[in-house]
Amino acid sequence: MNPPSTEPTERRAVSAALDTALDRTNSDVVLIVDDVPDNLSVLHDALDESGYTVLIATSGQAALDRAAQALPDVILLDAMMPGMDGFEVARRLKATPKTAHIPIIFMTGLTETEYLVAALESGGVDYVTKPIKPKEVMARMGVHLAGARERRQTRNALDAFGYATITVRASDGCLLWQTPLARDLLEAYCGTHAPQTSPEVAAWLLESVRLVEQRAANATHPTEPPKLSIERGPKRLTFRLHQQIGDSDAGGDWLIVMREISDTAVIEAMSLTFKLTAREAEVLYWVVKGKTNKDIGDILGSSPMTVKKHLERVFVKLGVETRTAAAGMAMGKIRQLQPQFEG
Repeated sequence: MNPPSTEPTERRAVSAALDTALDRTNSDVVLIVDDVPDNLSVLHDALDESGYTVLIATSGQAALDRAAQALPDVILLDAMMPGMDGFEVARRLKATPKTAHIPIIFMTGLTETEYLVAALESGGVDYVTKPIKPKEVMARMGVHLAGARERRQTRNALDAFGYATITVRASDGCLLWQTPLARDLLEAYCGTHAPQTSPEVAAWLLESVRLVEQRAANATHPTEPPKLSIERGPKRLTFRLHQQIGDSDAGGDWLIVMREISDTAVIEAMSLTFKLTAREAEVLYWVVKGKTNKDIGDILGSSPMTVKKHLERVFVKLGVETRTAAAGMAMGKIRQLQPQFEG
């Protein structure tokens, strides 16, 4: 007869902890991954007494499941475990956008350089050697938790004001983290899903990072890199660098702020102000944007001749004879209504 599995007990313990204790306002959540009960016991008791919320996993797969479910603030990961070892667990966590941002501290009895390098290359930010000394572990955790806490507070503040945020690794354009709103916007505007970043966004990030590094090297006055704007009809999605949150030697991980801007209100205002039909207002909007009749026809799904006829009626209603005059009059009115409009 096979020995009884500890997995159901662990699942119940984790579920209870998740139901009652994952309040990150007062307590950081730590996931300990180790297949040796004595190691788990020593760390669990020390961290629990210090005020941390502690979750445990005794295998690689259980670690992946716990991390995805609880999204701990830090993971203490045993390097050598039967089946899936800690290096593979770390690689999978870092390859998954939902968990890629979680700092991983390896616990290892292997002190040879090749193993320590492997720990860092697989995604670890730090390591401690066995036998484990709880005070040393907590000191290392404190350093990485402070950075993680600051980044979480920044993201929460941005989200509260209606901004979507993503974290992208500059070296390869991998999307490491995103808010739900950011996910929806990237799918709508770029047709991409994490961990993929659209080529346009990845190229813009690389160029922006280059400009940041160039200005820092020349000690010039720091200015914000240019924003990226992706247009979809009267709506556009803007991207701007917010802050670097990773290793600067490798280009770093960057927090990018996204915001959708809609000019639908501008079109409606032009329609009311100049007594235009909805389609005439749309044509005038794209004239202000510098589009040709053919461009406007492609955008609106009509022929250039139809656009020309709409434009002729716009000229009559505005009392002008040229598209330049019409655009100038419309822009003047728009600037009064919406100074931030980008023509």
